[in-house]
This record gives sequence, structure tokens and C-alpha cells, in this order.
Amino acid sequence: MIKNILKGIKAYTGTFKLISKLGIWKYFGVPMLISFLTATLIGFSAWGWSDNIGSVIAKIWFWEWGSETFRTISDIIGGFAIVAIGLILYKHIVMALSAPFMSPVSEKIEAHLLGVNHVHRDTTNAAQLWRGVRINVRNLCMELLLTIPILLLSLIPVVNIITSILLFLVQSYYAGFGNMDYTLERHFKYDESIRFVKKNKGIAIGNGVVFMAMLLIPIVGIILVLPLSVTASTTETVRLIKESGRLKTPEILQKESNV
Repeated sequence: MIKNILKGIKAYTGTFKLISKLGIWKYFGVPMLISFLTATLIGFSAWGWSDNIGSVIAKIWFWEWGSETFRTISDIIGGFAIVAIGLILYKHIVMALSAPFMSPVSEKIEAHLLGVNHVHRDTTNAAQLWRGVRINVRNLCMELLLTIPILLLSLIPVVNIITSILLFLVQSYYAGFGNMDYTLERHFKYDESIRFVKKNKGIAIGNGVVFMAMLLIPIVGIILVLPLSVTASTTETVRLIKESGRLKTPEILQKESNV
């Protein structure tokens, strides 16, 4: 697991060079805009709603002594909760809406890695968008089911140190999952993709760790997170599919068509 996580992180090495070499920066324009606008909306929401959430949390403290301190802590927890849930929504909204733009990028990277002019595709842009929505809605529900209990446990002193790490890893896994699916959708059906990512969860986590870390960098991180994470994910996902014997190269497709 740890070895694969490190592989997922290491895949980011050389992403700038590869993107520039293939001339695919132009494909990231709309996704970058989607990413920036979504992050801005979530940021303002966290700022405006933290006090409201904090006041609700503060009501569980019935005593007079320490009430002001607990209210301050409640506001911080409220803001943290909104940011945590906001990051979940951010990932899945951006990834779902960016699918028609990221899939062609993944194709070009895969073609380069295989040394061919193009890779085979059976789906349309509409199908890519629907697949992106379907995968990300599924991942959103799963992630929320895991995140809410973790957030509740974070109210317990000392335990919240562990839950913070756990929450980061959960978010990283589903971020990496979404990035991997831009490549997987050309090779696997919906259910097969889910099983494939579960089998290679270390790679997904590693990719997502850098994805989540980049979101902590103001503006620049939000703008560059998709180009770099999708490029890194594609290189690793193509490798994994090739190792599994499921990679359909032009030669294999030609043989299948002659059967």
C-alpha cells in the first residue's frame, strides 16, 4: 500500500514537461475556470456559514463556565466542517463537469505513452459527461458516508488528530479515483472501473494526496490541480492497465476485428 502511494505521488514528477511537450495546455482552459469558480463559491460559503454552524454546535455546552471558549472552538469546528464538506463537493463537481475536457487529454497522453497516433474510443462527449456524473455522484455518497462519522469523532480531543489524517486520506482516495477514471472509462465498464480502483487504492491515494495538498496553495494550486493530477494519474493508470493485460492497443483491436 505505502509503496503504491509513493508511486502515485512520484508520478507527478515531469508532469509540467509532458504537458508542454504534448501541447495540451489549451484543453485545460475551461476546467481551470470551473475549478476556480467552484473553489471561490465554496470559500465564501465557508466564511459565511461557519458562525451559523458554530452556534448550533455551541448549544451542546449547557454550562456557563467556559461557554465563550467553547463557542470560539465551535466556530472553528463549524468552519472546518464546511471546508471539509466543501472540498468533497468541489472535487466531484469539478471532476464531473470537466470529464468531456479531461478525457481527450488522457487520450493524448495515453497515445504518447504507447507510441501511437491515437487511442480507440467508443464513447461520445455526452457519454463521457454522464459517466463522469455517475461516477462522481457515487463517490460523493460514499465519501459523505465516511466523512460525517469522522467529523463527529473529531469533536473528541486528541482523537481529532487521528481523524484529521483519516479524513485527508479518505478525500485523497476519492480525488485519485476521479482522476483515474478519465483513463479507465476507455477500457472498463462502470463496475469494472470501481473494482480496478479498489484493487489499486494505493495509487489513487497517492495521486489524491498531491491533489489535496495543491488545494492548500491559494489560487495557483486551484488552477493547476487538474492539469497536473490528471496527467500524473493517466501515466500510472495506463501502466496498471497494461500490466493487467487489459490495455487495448491498435494492434489488439485490429486482431479482434478480424476474428
